[in-house]
Amino acid sequence: MLNQIKGLHHVTSMAANARVNNQFFTDILGLRRVKKTVNFDSPDVYHLYYGDEVGTPGSVMTYFPFPHIARGRFGTGEVGTTVFSVPKSSLPFWAARLQEKGVQGIEPGTSFGAPRLSFKGPDGESFALLEVENDARPGWSGNGISEDHAIRGFHSVSLRLKDSGATAELLRFMGYEQQDKAGAVSRLIVPGDAATVIDLETLPGVDHGRQGAGSVHHVAFAVDNRETQLAVRKALMDTGYHVTPVIDRDYFWAIYFRTPGGVLFEIATNEPGFERDEPRAELGQGLKLPQQHKHLRPILEQHLEKID
Repeated sequence: MLNQIKGLHHVTSMAANARVNNQFFTDILGLRRVKKTVNFDSPDVYHLYYGDEVGTPGSVMTYFPFPHIARGRFGTGEVGTTVFSVPKSSLPFWAARLQEKGVQGIEPGTSFGAPRLSFKGPDGESFALLEVENDARPGWSGNGISEDHAIRGFHSVSLRLKDSGATAELLRFMGYEQQDKAGAVSRLIVPGDAATVIDLETLPGVDHGRQGAGSVHHVAFAVDNRETQLAVRKALMDTGYHVTPVIDRDYFWAIYFRTPGGVLFEIATNEPGFERDEPRAELGQGLKLPQQHKHLRPILEQHLEKID
């Protein structure tokens, strides 16, 4: 069993409109845009990162906004709900704010005994805010939401699966242990301070999803550095998984592999972080390009939609 994985690193999804996406996460949810860059494989498409002040691993929601992409068909074999941690007693504030901003699908409830507020993103994606006691992570209050209410980062993601057995076995190999179960949902947790929970939803009668706007492209797990990442890669390959070589993503190094349930997993390093090419006070303001695309700057600056 592995012991290098620290919990969630980031979640990457797809959207249909960069401006709408940016407005939702910064103005409505109050996250900080910590990086404005482009897709490594399609440089005419943004890659936008939102999180806390510095984009701490475990706080970062990222998006590829492909213009005019069709909406995804939600189903099994994909991430279902991305859940953010908020302070105790803050959900009434969030319910009023989301309603005022016209957010769809607002629904109060509970998750394993904790108060929860579900809602939809602009592309129909499923989100929730969960009240978490003693989450010591600082929230980002720079977008007008007070520290008393600000999102702390991820609490969890849920995976929708036709059969969760093989994925549960994989997660146990990755260091997760089952904490609880409620109906068709099993909760697994890895030792750590935050962003440590994965919920597995077993939905045998639900068709497989189809990727599109609103779909999660992949979920990334955090390791400290490249040395531990290589150890994880070797262990996964020794177990029979087909894992990519290490890929430099500028702000972290990444490896990818497909899970038995169909979800794409990434293992990402906590180094070097988002301050490698921008000072903290200016994170997310300038258009940052990967080295192989820097020669395209004049073209991209004309082509890419203005989002501020």
